[in-house]
Amino acid sequence: MIPDFEGAELKVVKDTLKERYGEEVETQLADVELRLDLGDREVTECPSIYWQHNDCHFILNKLDDSKFFSQFFYGNNEQFGTGTKFYNDILNCPITTLQVQADHERGKTMDQES
Repeated sequence: MIPDFEGAELKVVKDTLKERYGEEVETQLADVELRLDLGDREVTECPSIYWQHNDCHFILNKLDDSKFFSQFFYGNNEQFGTGTKFYNDILNCPITTLQVQADHERGKTMDQES
């Protein structure tokens, strides 16, 4: 069984979101079922942190004591990862996810202006 997020891990995520958005962001704890490896037939229940900003949804999953995975999505047809399979550091996971999402938003804006 994968351990739940520790208080220090939750604080890192909340502090990162506050720094990014300039205000407190409501997060929710959840559990999701993931295939931890491509060849897995079984899913594993993983603790997760979910938040939303504007029309974008984010989820950060804990895969074991020091392994994290995240993605963001706008709906069923628009789901994105960071290009990194997993992170060994809780801080790098949300920072990179937020950077990739901001880059994605800039790209959408540029496409609309063209």
